[in-house]
Amino acid sequence: MPDVRLPRSLILYLSPLCPLSPHRHTTPEKFYIEACDDGSNDVLSIDRVSTEMILTVRKDIPPHAVTRPICGIMGTIRLVAGTYLIVITKKKKVGDLLGHAVWKAMDFDVISYKKTVLHLTDNQMQDNKAFLSMINSVLLTDGFYFATDYDLTHTLQRLANTSPEFQEMSLLERADQRFVWNGHLLREFLPQPELHRFAFPVVHGFIIMKSCCINGKIFDWNIISRRSCFRAGVRYYVRGIDSEGHAANFVETEQIVQYSGGKASFVQTRGSIPFYWSQRPNLKYKPKPQISKTINHLDGFQRHFDSQIIIYGKQVILNLIDQKGSEKQLEQAFDKMVSSLGNGMVKYIAFDFHKECSRMRWHRLQILVDMVTEMQDEYGYFLVDVDGNVLVQQEGMFRSNCMDCLDRTNVIQSLLARRSLQSQLERLGVLHMGQRIEDQADFEKIYKNGDPQLKSTHFPYPSRTQWGLVMDGWNSMIRYYKNNFSDGFRQDSIDLFLGNYAIDEADMTTPLHETKDWKFLTLPIIMVVAFSMCIICLLMAGDTWTETLAYVLFWGTASFVTAGVILFNGREFVDSPKLVQKEKMD
Repeated sequence: MPDVRLPRSLILYLSPLCPLSPHRHTTPEKFYIEACDDGSNDVLSIDRVSTEMILTVRKDIPPHAVTRPICGIMGTIRLVAGTYLIVITKKKKVGDLLGHAVWKAMDFDVISYKKTVLHLTDNQMQDNKAFLSMINSVLLTDGFYFATDYDLTHTLQRLANTSPEFQEMSLLERADQRFVWNGHLLREFLPQPELHRFAFPVVHGFIIMKSCCINGKIFDWNIISRRSCFRAGVRYYVRGIDSEGHAANFVETEQIVQYSGGKASFVQTRGSIPFYWSQRPNLKYKPKPQISKTINHLDGFQRHFDSQIIIYGKQVILNLIDQKGSEKQLEQAFDKMVSSLGNGMVKYIAFDFHKECSRMRWHRLQILVDMVTEMQDEYGYFLVDVDGNVLVQQEGMFRSNCMDCLDRTNVIQSLLARRSLQSQLERLGVLHMGQRIEDQADFEKIYKNGDPQLKSTHFPYPSRTQWGLVMDGWNSMIRYYKNNFSDGFRQDSIDLFLGNYAIDEADMTTPLHETKDWKFLTLPIIMVVAFSMCIICLLMAGDTWTETLAYVLFWGTASFVTAGVILFNGREFVDSPKLVQKEKMD
């Protein structure tokens, strides 16, 4: 978003419960956010100079203010030019969950408290522009969801096991902070309970809600994937765990079924291998993972699983990485650490996905399903009858991981979710005894198109198509480019958005100005020139073949040697994060 002089007035009309679209307005001195629910006269006033937030009333809104529609407040963030207000300007309804509307945030606006940036130096203006582009980069990432009168951060089971006092708390107070992606942005709202009604938690991940029909019975099938904001980031720059035991890119996925007043929920988790390891990009297609030799792994490992057991109960680890090559050391370390932990609540299962399913033998996934069938039946799922009585609780959790917690993990979690869904639909009375989900053609189409956990064209296995392999290759090329040439900026954007890096207006310098080594510019130019000359010599042959061969060998060798030097110093040529230089980047 360009940093330009703003309109003279802006006021924000907002209500979490307002059936109409809220609106945005401004004066040169203040923002106003009006609550229009239940005829409320309350208005949130934000001073653009002092940044103070107080409650006032509607009559204090100046009549000359310009009005803009908004859909909600994400929060505020401090950049070089000062504080900015972030609002949701466009939303799309995903569906209804237990009678509550769930929305997907589609567009945002980032509004400066300051009316001009003329007080900044040229370098500060450039830094502020860069930070703004980072914030907008995160906001443009697909997958922000919110509900104004329902807690999306908790599973059905957690909500059912809360106290009456918990139910009376505001959404901001009771939210599971692991999944509140605008938690840092709302830090000014949290200390003032009277302001909580003007903002709400926003989760990041994936939500799908579908109305389905089997045997003439209409039921709702929902998937909610909640991505943790603790140790979040791009895949190669954030691996393992931190000192608090938070696993990188942790995701909680809940499958919810509603039919005739009854509700069922099945929850799974995924997250990076939970000890201290890294895999920094270095221009190679698959950088070799490195396990830290200087940190006590078991402390963080135990913290991770202690917290998982408290939240979810028994843990079954499904480790899907290769048991040979560069991944072998991670599998062996994981196995050894679970043994050292000696906790009967944690079970470890290693399944070499690539080996077992090589040459498209997807039917061999059933081997793993058979291994965990008894445990899945024991752990069960959450089930509530039409009267609200809890019939069954889920008493254990499958924690799946591969290297990136993407494709391999997606497939296994989908298989377990499908198996749970079969039982849930039988218990709710949707499926007749003996009927199988796989035989319900209409629902299968919805399930495969809607479930983000299904790897493209993976099902029905074992007949994965050649086109699926082509798409995998294309996606791999895109991932390679992002890993090496854009993930540093993406990681910085996430760290800034989540508050892992805070900007101090008094500090005249930022980490953005990094001086590149001479090799960064010189070697790529030499390589390109040498390679181009090699091609030219091939196309424009000399007087003799020996002369042509000599030129080709010279320029070919020059390009080959230069490429080798670049690869050897690969880390200096990739796009690395600049803002946060902590242990997670080591």
